[in-house]
Amino acid sequence: MTVVRRLYERFRQLVHEVAKFGVVGAIAFLTATIGTNLLHFRAGMGPLTSNVLATIAGTCVAFVGNRYWTFRHREGSTLVREYVVFFVLNAIGLGIQLVCIAFTYYLLDMHGKLAYNVALIFGIGLGTLFRFWSYRRWVWLPPPVAQAAPESPVGSSQA
Repeated sequence: MTVVRRLYERFRQLVHEVAKFGVVGAIAFLTATIGTNLLHFRAGMGPLTSNVLATIAGTCVAFVGNRYWTFRHREGSTLVREYVVFFVLNAIGLGIQLVCIAFTYYLLDMHGKLAYNVALIFGIGLGTLFRFWSYRRWVWLPPPVAQAAPESPVGSSQA
C-alpha cells in the first residue's frame, strides 16, 4: 500500500469533512461578503453593522449546510443545543472579523472598497479557522468508537 493511500485511509474522515466544510463555507462566504458589500456600499450602512447583518445571514446558511451535510454523520445532541452553541461560536468568529474591519476602518482610517474587503476577507479567514475547530470540538461531536468486547483469557473455565 502506498504512503499516500495509507495517509488517505487514516485521515479520510477529516478530508471529507474539510471538503464539505469548504463547500458550505464558500456559499456562506459569498452570502456574507456580497451582503456586507451591498449593505455598506449600496445601502450606506456602517462598516460593522453591515458585516453583522450579512454574517447572520451567512451563519444561517452555514448552520443548515453543516448540520445536514458536513457533519451529519456526527453524533449530535438536540437541535436546540447545536443551534445555540453554533451561534455562540459564530458570534466569536464574527468578533474576530469585526476586529479586523474596525482596525482597518477606524485605526488605519482606510475607507476604500479594497481596504475594507481585504480586512473583511482576512477576518473571515481567521474566523473560519476558529469555526472549523470549534464546530468539531463542541457542536458536532465525533461518532462513538465501537468498543470490542473484552477478550477472555485463553483456557480459562468457569465453574
